[in-house]
Parts: sequence; structure tokens; C-alpha cells
Amino acid sequence: MLKILLFLLLFFIKAPNVLAKGIDEKIDAVFAPFTDIISDIIFYPIPIFDAQVPVSVLWLLVGAIIFTIQTRFIGIWGFKHGLELLFKKNTKEKNANGEISSYQALLTALSGTVGLGNIAGVAIAITIGGPGAAFWMWVGAIIGMAVKFVECTLGVKYRKVNPDGTISGGPMYYISRGFTKKKMRKLGVILAGVFAVGCLGEALSCGGMFQVKQLVSQLVEITGAEQSFFNNNRWIPGLVIAILAAFPILGGVKKLAKTTSVLVPFMGVFYFLLAMAVIIPNYDKVPGVFALIFENAFNPHAIEGGVIGVIIIGLRRAVASNEAGVGSASIAYSNVQTREPISQGFISMLGPFIDTIIFCSLTAFVIIITGMHSTVSSISGVELSTRAFQSVIPYSSYLLSVVILLFSFSTLIAWAYYGQKSWNFLFGNKLAVTAIYQVIFFSCIMIGSSMNLRSIIDFSDAMMFLMAVPNIITLYVLFPDIKKDLNTYWAKHKSKAKPELVIDHNIEDIQEPIK
Repeated sequence: MLKILLFLLLFFIKAPNVLAKGIDEKIDAVFAPFTDIISDIIFYPIPIFDAQVPVSVLWLLVGAIIFTIQTRFIGIWGFKHGLELLFKKNTKEKNANGEISSYQALLTALSGTVGLGNIAGVAIAITIGGPGAAFWMWVGAIIGMAVKFVECTLGVKYRKVNPDGTISGGPMYYISRGFTKKKMRKLGVILAGVFAVGCLGEALSCGGMFQVKQLVSQLVEITGAEQSFFNNNRWIPGLVIAILAAFPILGGVKKLAKTTSVLVPFMGVFYFLLAMAVIIPNYDKVPGVFALIFENAFNPHAIEGGVIGVIIIGLRRAVASNEAGVGSASIAYSNVQTREPISQGFISMLGPFIDTIIFCSLTAFVIIITGMHSTVSSISGVELSTRAFQSVIPYSSYLLSVVILLFSFSTLIAWAYYGQKSWNFLFGNKLAVTAIYQVIFFSCIMIGSSMNLRSIIDFSDAMMFLMAVPNIITLYVLFPDIKKDLNTYWAKHKSKAKPELVIDHNIEDIQEPIK
């Protein structure tokens, strides 16, 4: 780790021109034409009634709806069981493969999804779709829970136990191994490779560069904006963030899980208390907020595209926030020390609930209860959320900056791990190979601190869709097996037998498809 940090420090001392003023435009000139083409394809609109629905959003939503129906709305009837299992399985199971507990896996997955989207993304959704978008975010969370159940169950079922006892899992493994089991090995190799490339790109762009860009921009804003020392020296906080992130990232999944086990609860409680400090003094307005949300959710004149437009805005926000269908969370859950994949599927459903129904709703309520959703139409994102908080709590922008820092940092370290597992899948698990990825990732952190957001966001959107396509295809193919496992598991559960012994997830008869 020390060698990597020294390399990065020397690189940025020796090459200050890389971060000179104007680099944003230069980078944009290189990447913008490429990202524009990709973005046009991914967000190609399909007309549905009066609304224009991006093909990528439709792809994820259709999958979520199908799995919700096939599991009989498991997000509703299975929620209580997920809570029971979480507390029951907080400790690791004896004589089972894995490195972390279910509780640690949940918090690691949450660290990758709970981020700026819960603050800025919700504000954008309400600005565009009105208060009714919040209702459809809740619906999106419920259908997202079914997808999360399937992909995280598969993550454990098809994970690979390495000779040293560590675990390799996630979509790239259940795609390759699952298709091999279905005697479609070549297709599995291709789809798994596509997913891994997308996940790697998403880790470097959104997971690394976007998060550090937001962190540094917030630091510049609260330290004097254009007059801030950091305005023309953004690489300095970028370097500091890289050093802080190095400790949990280079320590492996156990160190990462320990970090998120402390960080996620702390930042969650912090943001909850901050939001409640706005909501409680206005408690008399809460019934009116609910009424406004439900009324606007079915208001045909809310935005262009009518009710369909509001639905798409809300569902898109939910999918983007909890990442159901993308498959990233299953990389974390595959490390759980357990003998039963289905149990982890139930626990994983708590993620979309916490991320979208709790955290996104807090932001929505703060914006609506303060009336900021209708008073200012020229601002959106973090600025709108900040003004909503400041209307009740003076100087809350500084407190919100702490939240943004924690949310961004937690997302950064989780996605660093996801990217590393994808890199290892593509190029191997040797220490030298892993070190190359770590150098690249930490370099992207510092470069991202000075990079233009447009290129990052467009590229990130492309990578996320690149992950979703092979992932959803695989869920369709492997879902019949998961449904059988679920039925067997639930029958055992109702009879009070030991459901954790129903499925043996060690797929020893499958030839490893990628050497």
C-alpha cells in the first residue's frame, strides 16, 4: 500500500500540468464525442402514450415487474422474514464458506447505493416530476426488492471459493457458471465479460471520479468558492481522499466490511436526525405532504407525459438509487459466511427499502414540507436540498456537507471493491495484477477531482447499462431454478425445519469457464 501511495504522490508532484486549469475542457474534448454517442443509444426514447421512456430504464423496469409478479410480491410478504434472518444471522455460520456476516454484507451493499443520489437525485426527480414522483419511488423500491432477491441469491449460489479461502462472486460468476450449468458456456463467458467490463468502468467513473468530484466541489464551495485555495488545487483534497480510501480498499473485504459497519450506521443516523430536525417542527404538515404526494402521483397534468411521465421519473429514480437489476450488491453478498443462498436473498431485500423508502423519502419530505418544490424552478439537485434544509436550520449547509462527504466516501470504497473483483475476474487474482488495478483506481480518484462532470456522468450511465443487460438476461435464464429453491426453502421454513440446509451452493461439477 505504501508503494502505491508513494507512486501516486510522486506522479502528481512531477506532473502538475496534468491538473492545470483547462484540463476539464481538454478531457471533455476527448471523451464527449464518445460518451454522447453511447448516451444517445442508451437513453434512446421509446414513446409510451405521451411519455418518452429511455430504453435502458424500460429494460430494468420490465425485469423488475416480471420478477415481482413471479415471486408474488416477495418484497412485501418476505420483508419480515428478511429482518428475522438479519438478526439471526448477524454472526457467521460455523462450518460454512465465506468471510463476513449478513449484517456486514448488508452495510457494505448499502455503502455502495446510499449516496448523493439520495440527496441530489431525489431533488431532481421532484423538480421534474413534482411531489408525485416520491410515490413512484416507493413503488420502484418494492419491485426492486424482488430483483435484488434474485441476483443476491444467485451471487451466493454460484460463488467461487478460492484456494486461500477468499470468495469470488457476483454477476460475472453466476453468469459464467450458471450458463455453463445450462450448457451454454460460450454465451456465459461473453455475457460475464461484458458485465465485468461494465462494472470496472462504473467503478472507475461513478464509483471513483464522480464521488471525489462531488466531495471536492463541496469542499471548494464551503471554503470560499472561487476564492478558495482548493479551487485551483483540487488535486490536493483528491490525494487526501485517495490516502483515506486506501486503508479499507487495500485491506480486502474484511477490512471494508469493518469500515462500512461503522460508517454506514453513523452516516445514516446523522442524516436521519438532520432530516427530522426539519420535519418535526413541521409535523402538522406531514398529513398534507402525504396527500400532496398521492394526489400528484396520479395527476395527468403534473408534467409533460402526464401520469406515465411521473411514473417513469419516480421509478427511474428508485432504480438509479438502489441499483436493483445492475447486480452490484451481489458482489458483496457473495462473501457472506453461510450455507444457504436463499436466506441472503431475503436479507438483501432490506437494501432497497432502507436506501429508497427511508433515505430518499427523508429528502423528499424535507423538500416538500418546506415548500421548496414549488418556490424555485431554476435550481435542482444538491442546491435545492440545501436550501430546503437551510430554510429551517441556519448554516445547515455545513452539516449537509458532512453528509455528502460520508455518503460519497462510502460509495467510493464499496465500488472500489466491486471494480477490483471485476478486474480480477478478467485478468486473474495475482497480487501484481490487483496492484495494477489499485494504482489505476487511486489515480482516477485524483484525476476525477479536476475532471468535468459531463464526461463522467455520461460514461457512468453507459457502464451501468452495460452491466444491466447481461445481468437481467441471466436472471431470466436462471430464475426457474431460484423459484424452485424458494418454494423448497419456504416449505421447510413453514414446517420449522432447517431451511439453511436445503441448497448446496458449491457448484463443484462446473468447469471453470474463464481460466
